[in-house]
Amino acid sequence: MPHYDLAIIGGGLAGASTAYYACKQGASVLLLERRDLNLGASGSNAGSIHAQIPFDPFRNLGADWARRYAATLPLFQASIRKWGALEDELQGRIGLSVKGGLMVAASDTDCAALRDKVAIERQAGLEVDLWDKDTLARNAPFLADGMSLGAFCPIEGKADPFTVAPLYARRAVEMGLDLRRNAEVTAIKRDNRDFLLRTSQGDIAAHRVVNAAGSDASRVSAMLGIQVEIEAHAIQVAVTEKRPPTLPYLLYFTGEKLTLKQALEGGFLIGGGWPARLKGHPVVDHRSMIRNLSIAQDVVPALHGVDIVRSWAAMVNGTPDWRPILGEVPDVPGFFLNLFPWMGFTAAPAVSEAIAALALGQTPEIDLHAFAL
Repeated sequence: MPHYDLAIIGGGLAGASTAYYACKQGASVLLLERRDLNLGASGSNAGSIHAQIPFDPFRNLGADWARRYAATLPLFQASIRKWGALEDELQGRIGLSVKGGLMVAASDTDCAALRDKVAIERQAGLEVDLWDKDTLARNAPFLADGMSLGAFCPIEGKADPFTVAPLYARRAVEMGLDLRRNAEVTAIKRDNRDFLLRTSQGDIAAHRVVNAAGSDASRVSAMLGIQVEIEAHAIQVAVTEKRPPTLPYLLYFTGEKLTLKQALEGGFLIGGGWPARLKGHPVVDHRSMIRNLSIAQDVVPALHGVDIVRSWAAMVNGTPDWRPILGEVPDVPGFFLNLFPWMGFTAAPAVSEAIAALALGQTPEIDLHAFAL
């Protein structure tokens, strides 16, 4: 039976990046993916690199929630620093563009809430500038009339979700990673100091295990009697036809769910967490697409009359309080969780490097204790 220092379950960005950082430390690493790399949320999201606290849960869960959630902001900042050097480190293009993120509000109620949220973010050490109506007119002339306040965070941006995880995996394979596609884990057991994993490609043993299985993480953890409250949500993204350069920023709107950005080639990516339908697998819901497009057109009038050329749906993982679940499981030494709901694309580089360090018995650069199960 083959034996590894570390077995990682899940071939998305969290799993591939954890594998890369563990291989970089000279460990023998196995990456198990039940389908193929990057087919889940990591390769199907809109590629946003976030740092601000999302407005929708702030509205629904309140300021106390935001103050607790602000503990994640240093993780985003650490990860965004790593994003900036990732093309050089991985020796490949990842479509990185960091020109800032702008969250805009129209109503008096939303403006007041946005100010409150920015105060919490600043207290947590995040740089956010408030733009009044005149500043918005100068810096964001693409916006519709009626936008009264903006929160601008200069470190936000975008990257290409189709390329990042495969590039991490490719570099890890070059360092010795054993990558197994179509290898579903069906059972995990403890055996003295090791874990025995039964897979569709045979049994293996590993000294330590990382569960980076995203929306499938609950099933994987349950094999060891560990309860993980992580949910699977079907959401969708749409891409428009090419238009002249209009939008330099990652754009959010407080009034409705919306993330909007323009790719280098000119198409707009429209997202924000709108629900897709489930038919055994996620499929695009045209009602969500129409509503999402309508909101984007209301916020950025230049999008009126634009055609949608492509759309897709995917499963993403979430927790009710948006809290990440990271680190070693206290009751099962040697079993680690790398689960970052909703914002995992942004957080992956720094968090995965820390998880790899912990799994190899090292002290990571960032402290994950606050996010343990």
